[in-house]
Order: sequence, then C-alpha cells, then structure tokens
Amino acid sequence: MNDRAARAGWTPPLRRRRRPDWSAQTPTWREARPALIADALARAAARPSGNWFVVGASRDIRPGGRPYGRTVGGVEVVLWRSDTGALRAGPGACPHLGAPLRDSRVVCGTLVCHWHGLALDGGPFAGWDPYPVHDDGVLVWVRLDAVGGEEPSERPVVPVRPPAGSGVDAVFTAVGRCEPQDVVANRLDPWHGSWFHPYSFVDLTVARLPLGEEDDAFVVDVSFRVTGRLVVPVRVEFTAPGPRTVVMRITEGEGSTSVVETHATPLSREADERPRTAVTEAVVAASDRRGFALARAAAPALRPLMRRTAGRLWRDDLAYAERRWELRGTGRFPG
Repeated sequence: MNDRAARAGWTPPLRRRRRPDWSAQTPTWREARPALIADALARAAARPSGNWFVVGASRDIRPGGRPYGRTVGGVEVVLWRSDTGALRAGPGACPHLGAPLRDSRVVCGTLVCHWHGLALDGGPFAGWDPYPVHDDGVLVWVRLDAVGGEEPSERPVVPVRPPAGSGVDAVFTAVGRCEPQDVVANRLDPWHGSWFHPYSFVDLTVARLPLGEEDDAFVVDVSFRVTGRLVVPVRVEFTAPGPRTVVMRITEGEGSTSVVETHATPLSREADERPRTAVTEAVVAASDRRGFALARAAAPALRPLMRRTAGRLWRDDLAYAERRWELRGTGRFPG
C-alpha cells in the first residue's frame, strides 16, 4: 500500500495467499454431521411460507413484453404486466378451450389468447381467477394456496437486502430432478464449500453453529477466490427464513450486507415419482467503496458474468441435491 492510500484509510479488497493444496485442507466430514443438517432443515421446513413461491426475476417480466409462464407444484401459471407496469398472474390455461396462455400475446396490457382472441385484463373471468402476486423489485412471487396448503399471508417473507438502488443484482435459474428440501439441505451444509467448489472457495471454517430457533445461523469464515492466488476473505451467515429459502449474507469484510438468496420452487406435483425443482438464485452485491458506483453503472454488463458464476456452482450443487434425492428413495437419508 502506498502512503496516499494509507493516509486515506484505504485497504485493498484482495489478499494474496499460497496456491492452495486441495488435498491438504482439513477434512470437514466430522463437523458436517447429518443429524445437525437434518435439524436445521427441519426448523426451516416448520417456518411458514404463506403459500408464496418464487417464479422468476422481476426484470424478466416487462411491460409490453411477452407473457411469462411457470409451472408450480403441477399448476400452470401465467404472468404479465399491464400497460402501467402492474403485475398480473393467473392460471396458465385459457378458460375457453385450455390454450397455453404463456404462448399468447400482451396487447396494451391485456393478455390475448392466441387461439381465439379471448382477452384477460387480470381480473376474474368465467372461471379464470387471478392469483395473488408480489414483485419485490428483484424477484416475482405468486401465492398458490392449493399447492402450499398453509395459512395464506398477505405478503411473502422477503429477505433483508441492501437498500434499493445501492447494489447490483442478478438472477440465475436452473432446474434439477429433486425436491425443494434437497436444495435447502445443500445450502445448509456449508462444510462442502472448499471441498466441492475449490474453484470458488478456500479457507472455509464454520465459526459458529446455529444456537436454536431464535439464533439459527451458520456463521462461516471463507475466502472467495478471484484468481489462482488472489482471494477476498469474508464472514458470512447462512439462514433459512422459510421452508424453500436459504440466505447467505456477508456480515464482515468486503461487500458487507451483500446477499445471495436461494429459492427452491417445486415444479412437479408432490406425488410425482420424478420430481423437478427450480432453483432461483438472486445475488445482490453491495459495497461502500467509492468505485462501486461504476459497478452499478455497468450492471447490465456485469449480470451475465454473475449468472455464469452462479451457474458454475449450481452445476455441482444440483448434482449434490439430485444425489441426495436419489439416496433418500433408498432410505439412505430421511425424507
């Protein structure tokens, strides 16, 4: 660091370390006790969701754009925006003859069926009843009471994020053959990070285990790898505010307050023999460094890079979740 940087109190975000030896790191299998992970998963499953499910990124549903379709728990859902930008959602089948409304068009904010021209403005129509929907600015949620089976709530439980406009967000989605609990269990196992993802994480230590329902966080010290020898050390917390959501929040170090939200949405019906689950991961990066304003300005160019990074991790983590589901079917894991 030069004298000017020292006087200004500036510290570089990167640290240089020796090239890590993957096989020489401390094994974590003793600490990653199946019962401990199962208990954290059970506490998450017991928390209410209000029947809200994440269906996609807010920016993917644009005024004047095409309808957006998703299947949640075997139920077809279609979403679109009115000409004022208000979000609309309802059954994905046209009430006339069942046409797939996600393949239709939006004309002046009205959804017009491409089979026979039936127009839906988002209000009830001849057996077509809208679904409650919520846009939190990053993600879109839909409430499906028949799928969730819980006491409905007016709004979903949205994790605390950096203040609006202060961060850069990107949303990645992938689909795996597993159930939501398998995705959540993957995220409630922080010990696998530097073993299974050595290209992204090194020096991982679980500093504190969950203390109980009132303080149910895994506290983890870890370094994010930037290049072979340059890393960014941080402290993070993993929490599960709902049965299908896990949040990783940076609490100390570079990018403090940044969050990575993982939302698991069932696509298939509960009784299906080959379940499918969508993983929607929202990354909201923030920093108090002066230069971060440039990152916000370059957000459109940064988002594809952020999605590629998430995609590389989920290539492996979906394999983990799918393997867990497969073994649960043999009785190897509870489920």
